[in-house]
Amino acid sequence: MRGRLRDLANERRRFGYRQLFILLRRQGEASGINRIYRLYREEGLTVRKRRT
Repeated sequence: MRGRLRDLANERRRFGYRQLFILLRRQGEASGINRIYRLYREEGLTVRKRRT
């Protein structure tokens, strides 16, 4: 689960935990949004800023 979340976050750097939750839900993952948020924070993932 952590690996899939990390992989998706690296593929889609502008997605936060809410959009990653939706992607995981579409892939058949039955986790709740609170669990996804907890894993997102534990992995140290953040939304990366755009270059200006």
